[in-house]
Amino acid sequence: MTETLRVACVQPSSGQDQRANLDAAADLVREACAAGAELVALPENVALMEHRTALVQASATPLDAHPAARFFSALAEETGVWLLAGSMGVSAGDGRIANCSLLIDPRGRIVATYDKIHMFDVDLPTGESYRESEAFQPGGQAVVAETPWGGLGMTVCYDLRFPQLYRALAHAGARFITVPAAFTKHTGEAHWHVLMRARAIESGCFVIAPCMWGSHSGGRKTYGHSLIVDPWGEVLADAGEGVGIITADLELARVDQVRAAIPALAHDRPFLPPAEPEEEPRRAAG
Repeated sequence: MTETLRVACVQPSSGQDQRANLDAAADLVREACAAGAELVALPENVALMEHRTALVQASATPLDAHPAARFFSALAEETGVWLLAGSMGVSAGDGRIANCSLLIDPRGRIVATYDKIHMFDVDLPTGESYRESEAFQPGGQAVVAETPWGGLGMTVCYDLRFPQLYRALAHAGARFITVPAAFTKHTGEAHWHVLMRARAIESGCFVIAPCMWGSHSGGRKTYGHSLIVDPWGEVLADAGEGVGIITADLELARVDQVRAAIPALAHDRPFLPPAEPEEEPRRAAG
């Protein structure tokens, strides 16, 4: 296992034209490769940012026939990097689709897939409304993929708010965790940085979080600020606003150093849930 790894996050501003989105993402991936990146991560919905459920479903195909999956496999082979292909809509079994993240090796092979587990069904104070479960079928399996640099735990966007998933990935051997996202501007301004740092600290992992940026169909706005965070919670790179890339050199020994300094993972203990509150005893009348 090598001692260092240069990673990159790609921060595009995808829209409703899938081909244009793929070409724009590819240009940024090539830029990251020119900067020496060995692992390049793309954001959630990188191939299509579309708010209309019917069109999202219509664009989905089985993974082996998905045009974006084929495109990114060819791009990984062309550039010779490990590529996290953000996420894309892949046909599922019940008429809905899976929000699927792909890890592709330098030979263009899909070596791991992860279906987003937690669905973003919310009404924001800004008036924005999201019902992800209308189009997407939630996943049910956590994933740690093997890479030349150790285990890579895979998550997507709203998963960020469920710390038990990140703890489980660390216990399953993850040393890096990817969080491709299309985080909303409103919630991103409030929570993005603190949640990313918390997930890195509690798991003792590097966190690689490429995020979409800009204004999209249906009045949606995404936050940007793609992040690379070390296991101590230090932000190594922040893309801020706008389209572009960030890179950081990861010292892989840092994972073991941090976990030795704060061995919280080794101190996990099973426990029972809180007891149900007892009913107040009835008082006699009179």
